[in-house]
Amino acid sequence: MSSTRNAPSSPASLTADGAAWLASAEPYPRSTRALWDEHPEAPVVLACGSVFDIVSAPAIFGRRMVDQLWEEGPGSGPVAMFRGRMLLFAVPGTAQRLPSLLRWEEFGRAGDVPPLLCHGTGDAVTVPARSDTAVPSGTRWLVAPDTRNPWLPGPEVLLWAAVRAARAAVRISIFPHADQDAKVYDVSRRR
Repeated sequence: MSSTRNAPSSPASLTADGAAWLASAEPYPRSTRALWDEHPEAPVVLACGSVFDIVSAPAIFGRRMVDQLWEEGPGSGPVAMFRGRMLLFAVPGTAQRLPSLLRWEEFGRAGDVPPLLCHGTGDAVTVPARSDTAVPSGTRWLVAPDTRNPWLPGPEVLLWAAVRAARAAVRISIFPHADQDAKVYDVSRRR
């Protein structure tokens, strides 16, 4: 399935409805929203597992996953950057299910594929500030939640995106690596 949608390329702002959805992950959502209202430039730590899970990938590989989700799939849910890692928001339960799916696909067998960190029940993550001002640490929203019920990918969708991103990153050649001191002869024009 091909889509004409493109992954967002500029930082996004968190809407009031998106902030309400994120705050609902906490036992005291009004306190979280009050903190954000008082300090909209401050990142906030939120609990995973009840409203969302997080799949954390190194920035470049995570961007490839997001590109796969937007180019050939349903799009992504909210996505954030934090300390050089891409945080993909996912359906609760993804953190428990995705690692076993990745093992089943033998994902990560090659050393070129980075490990994905899955955060679910009992974990907490730092999410970017409510305002769209970039923080020096590079924490920002790539796709900010904008509704009280954003669509979130499940473990199968993220597995598919990770496998496709890994395949796209691995370049296979039938030719061995060039030896700089080797003499190369063109044998394609034999007489």
